[in-house]
Amino acid sequence: MHTFSFEKLIVWQEARFLAKDIYILTKSFPDDEKYGMINQVRRAAISVSSNIAEGGSRATKKDQSYFYNIAYSSLMELLSQLIIAADLQYCQELKINNDFRPRIEKVSNLLNALRNAALMPRSS
Repeated sequence: MHTFSFEKLIVWQEARFLAKDIYILTKSFPDDEKYGMINQVRRAAISVSSNIAEGGSRATKKDQSYFYNIAYSSLMELLSQLIIAADLQYCQELKINNDFRPRIEKVSNLLNALRNAALMPRSS
């Protein structure tokens, strides 16, 4: 089976596992948030890995950087939503701070490195 280049990226792998754990976390949110907070949090989490994959498939560095920026924005959206979810007591603030925030920070750092690499001029 062929492995695509984005699948080899540590940042994509980390974002993928983060999305999986977000799905598990949101299972405990109130049922009346099914089409609100649950949907929004899950969509932001999925968007991170999806945009990394899409950026990795682009031919130009500018296009790659564009999608890595979108992935970063989705990651920040996810963090904001998790903070609000803790404020609403849908999940424990301690869980967000201990389990999710460090992982979001790691993905953020990896994404920034990937974006910066995409912006670097090619040496001849």
